[in-house]
Amino acid sequence: MSKINSKLSLLNKKLDNPIMLSRRRLLGISLLSVLVIAAGVILIIHPGNLFGKPKHSAAVPVDSCAAASTITYSCYKNLLGNITAKQGPEAAIALIKQQYNILPYVKSQCHQLTHVVGRAAVIKYGDLGQTYVHGDHFCASGYFHGASEEIVTQKGVDYMAKNANQICAVFAKKEHYSLNHYNCVHGLGHGFMEAYNGELFQALKACDALNDEWERSSCYSGVFMQNIMITQSPDESADHTSKYLKPEDPMYPCNAVDNKYKSGCYIIQTSYALPVVGYDYAKVFALCAPVSSDYRDTCYQSIGRDASGLQGYDPQKTKKTCLLGQDLEARQNCVIGAAKDIVYNYHTDRQAYSFCGMFENDIQISCRATVKDYSRF
Repeated sequence: MSKINSKLSLLNKKLDNPIMLSRRRLLGISLLSVLVIAAGVILIIHPGNLFGKPKHSAAVPVDSCAAASTITYSCYKNLLGNITAKQGPEAAIALIKQQYNILPYVKSQCHQLTHVVGRAAVIKYGDLGQTYVHGDHFCASGYFHGASEEIVTQKGVDYMAKNANQICAVFAKKEHYSLNHYNCVHGLGHGFMEAYNGELFQALKACDALNDEWERSSCYSGVFMQNIMITQSPDESADHTSKYLKPEDPMYPCNAVDNKYKSGCYIIQTSYALPVVGYDYAKVFALCAPVSSDYRDTCYQSIGRDASGLQGYDPQKTKKTCLLGQDLEARQNCVIGAAKDIVYNYHTDRQAYSFCGMFENDIQISCRATVKDYSRF
């Protein structure tokens, strides 16, 4: 019990979910991040998370892509880009929100589509701070991740290597470790992966240019998240392969990177491992079991995040899944990961405390402590 509680450090509270990772979350390290399955597409996102009411309202444009005989990503990419350029990102996000519960394609690709809007907004405003003012956290803050990606693309890796610490400084100065601050540096990780054409180790090294340890960790999580998203991209013209993922070794690259990168990897890797093993949670628990004790709890918490989000935040199903853990450490950390995810999804602690109440003894105590600490961010 003391071992697990000692791991509920400030860093983990701000880095572990992707997903608060600021969930403030996740984001967390994640952030950042849960598998959502719809229309046969797997995405590492929490599609529909709204952090309070949106700052802006906008008339909903006509969705010409929905009327096509075949719905494609390229159509939505062009449509959302044009709407953002002419009417602003609020209008583009309004369209996504309107179609979210109507079109399975939009729901399954929501995080990717909000990335598109964020990138287009940077092109429109030419300034990251102004772009964030017009942003919306719908679909796991994809808008903000896309904005940071576009900055990296525009500036280039050489510029970023010299000026990485200035890109997100506006958010750090305004509110250190805020959700916007997290999204900015986490988005840099996504951007570095794109800039280096999926070369994971080069992207991680680029994150190392950040002076702040929390910023580096948040950037690492963006790299690892993008590594998985490469294989799940809806872009018809993209190469949907990553040489840094191995079906025969579902924990790779976490077991191959330096120790400083491992937490950022293990907090998201189960989202890749699960589909590889046919969504057999017991098998994924077994994959986490041999992980070094320094990172095993993180791996188990990643399972809890997936168990919660994948199963529609159904507390009974999540509980049943977490109890598949082979020992107290596995079960307890799975519950902790799920509790964080529930706080992030509902942006309140009520449902999470109710979830904690379904367990007894040490598990309930650590769950409630997690919710109490996590809800502060």
